[in-house]
Amino acid sequence: MTRTAGHPSGRFLGYVQLQVASRTYALRVEALPTKSGETASGETGFFADGADRFGILVDGDASAAVVESTIERASAEAARHISRTLLN
Repeated sequence: MTRTAGHPSGRFLGYVQLQVASRTYALRVEALPTKSGETASGETGFFADGADRFGILVDGDASAAVVESTIERASAEAARHISRTLLN
């Protein structure tokens, strides 16, 4: 089963597939725009919109290494979040 979500101001970059138990989730990865010269770093990472809609937000102006690190961290957080949801 695949579930996706999006951020209203994000630019679509692709998907990260995450398998938890027998389910596969496609987490939408989006880049947030810079706001008034400040990065949106406080908003980056994994997000859950409801019980079964998930995504990853990255800083649109960050380097490739920072984006990759954010995606890795957010994927691990998503796996923990989804696992907890499935176990409860």
